[in-house]
Amino acid sequence: MKYFLLICLSYFYVQANSHIFVYHRFGDEKHHSTNTTLKELEKEFEYFKSNNYKVVTVSQISEKLKNGEEIPDNWIAFSIDDAYKSFYTNAIEIFKKYNYPFSLYVYVEATEKKYPDFMTWEEIKDASKYGEISLHSYGHKHLTKLSDDKIFEDTKKAYDIFVEKLGFKPKGYTYPYGEYDQRVKEVVKRFNFEYIANQNNGSVNNKSDIYDLNRIALVGDVNLEEKLKYNTLEATWIEPKVYPKDGRLKHVKVQVDPGIKNAKLFISSYGWQDIKVKNGIIDIKLDKKLNLNRNRVAISTDYYTISNKLLIK
Repeated sequence: MKYFLLICLSYFYVQANSHIFVYHRFGDEKHHSTNTTLKELEKEFEYFKSNNYKVVTVSQISEKLKNGEEIPDNWIAFSIDDAYKSFYTNAIEIFKKYNYPFSLYVYVEATEKKYPDFMTWEEIKDASKYGEISLHSYGHKHLTKLSDDKIFEDTKKAYDIFVEKLGFKPKGYTYPYGEYDQRVKEVVKRFNFEYIANQNNGSVNNKSDIYDLNRIALVGDVNLEEKLKYNTLEATWIEPKVYPKDGRLKHVKVQVDPGIKNAKLFISSYGWQDIKVKNGIIDIKLDKKLNLNRNRVAISTDYYTISNKLLIK
């Protein structure tokens, strides 16, 4: 009986979890907060190679998810937001050296208007020989602050220019700044992308929402063993759903597996606290002032098995 109970309680921890990582700039010392050095990139690639990880595109992961197939634990994907020129000038040769595909997401306005720090359409088209290319919006705006019509207009403009310049439809979409809520998500879904990805810690498994795929940021010197510990906690968020009008978080209510008895709650600028779970329900009354424009609330069992909610002012 004890062994059977352990199996039941372990269900959410033993299912296969693949990981999607996010990069931005490469070998660009002017922008430390979003940069990965080429030495660090090679170190990470050597780690994945020596530990038998299989590098795939994000659409390969989403295809497994769409078909209801289990996604192997050793599958990882590299996503690259914005299409900065440093990817093409500094990093793409390293990807080619390891024969690692990538998923590149284009900030269309920057390329279309030939901003000097971004790839040209010709460079993007050349890069498509070695990975897949998808969308990262037109104007790279904070979508939660836009109306439904403005979100639609931005996405349609990006989509149309993308197809005109590259000659194929984008399979996926990633949110600018990783910022979104349910309203934003529903508008972007109208374009029938095969998948949409966020920028939350966690993994992708066969229960993931194909329109809300977790991606883990890799910036600076990275402890890959720690990043690979992140798994997704299956959870249904009841409260909160949006940033509270008075800026105070007063109620957290989340449904989780009934086998979970203890958990941890994270709130940006407050850190972690231990909480109790009763009959699969986390129900916490509090009164916390949200101190940031972008606040993360998270539920976890062990700091790494995690479910996130973004509250954006």
